[in-house]
Amino acid sequence: MNADLAFAQELADAADALTLPRFRALDLRVETKPDLTPVSEADRAAEEAIRALVATRPGEGVLGEEFGDDGTAVRWIVDPIDGTRNYVRGVPVWATLLALEREGRVDVAVVSAPALKRRWWAVRGQGAWAGPATDSAPERLQVSAIARVEDAVISTTTESAMPPGWRGLTERAWTPRGFGDFWQHCLVAEGSVDLATDPVLSLWDYAAVQLIVEEAGGRCTTFAGEPPAPGASYLSANAALHAEAVAALAP
Repeated sequence: MNADLAFAQELADAADALTLPRFRALDLRVETKPDLTPVSEADRAAEEAIRALVATRPGEGVLGEEFGDDGTAVRWIVDPIDGTRNYVRGVPVWATLLALEREGRVDVAVVSAPALKRRWWAVRGQGAWAGPATDSAPERLQVSAIARVEDAVISTTTESAMPPGWRGLTERAWTPRGFGDFWQHCLVAEGSVDLATDPVLSLWDYAAVQLIVEEAGGRCTTFAGEPPAPGASYLSANAALHAEAVAALAP
């Protein structure tokens, strides 16, 4: 296994060991951050554990949702719990997102969803993979070949914040869904969902899923078709549907 990927899996294991035991804990401590989003003790504990492990690798640092950017050229982009609202309400759709960035390019990504017993990973140029555990035979991921919206499964995290063109897509789609957060984009990589959207994402929300989707043959952009950027909209789709989705969603 690629050494960086092996370390990323180690980071995911460390996070899972902290987040899963606290999932649905009756005494879980939850606070509201200044941006009005929730954060739990498990979010912070997981990021702290990841930071402690990364500190053993000279020259590497962390850009994390909870504790900021170390300012290193090589950094691990970390969302300790993506889907915190799900986590604190006992919904099992949440994950730790990890991406290794060198010279502005993400080369390794891991998304670990222990409550779903599922993990996704990718190394640039080596494809995207998933499995119930890292020691079992993984499956190589490939986006779907669906080429018509009328045959497509489409998903968004927050329908109320979507541009007007989204309604037109939902009226035409074979089935619209709201799988949300990381999961919908990983399902695009698996070929189970054909396009997925978020009105706005931070870097730690999309860095890992972007590599996984792209290594599975998909495309990731803003709604305007531009490269993903922090604070912008986010679209992942198979190659056949991407242009039509951009045409519908672009400002």
